Amino acid sequence: MATIKIKQVKSRINCPKDQKKTLDALGLNRLNKVVEHESTPSILGMIKKVHHLVEVIE
Repeated sequence: MATIKIKQVKSRINCPKDQKKTLDALGLNRLNKVVEHESTPSILGMIKKVHHLVEVIE
């Protein structure tokens, strides 16, 4: 599978708990951190849930 890089670009302050847990599950715990994941449907669903906080680098 292809891999994608995900970067957190906005703060998690004042976000709902489920979005904070989604960021934790993706491995994003601070601003400007970049993580790399395989492009699976579950990862893409998590990205869609927090699309306003992250940026996808392809």
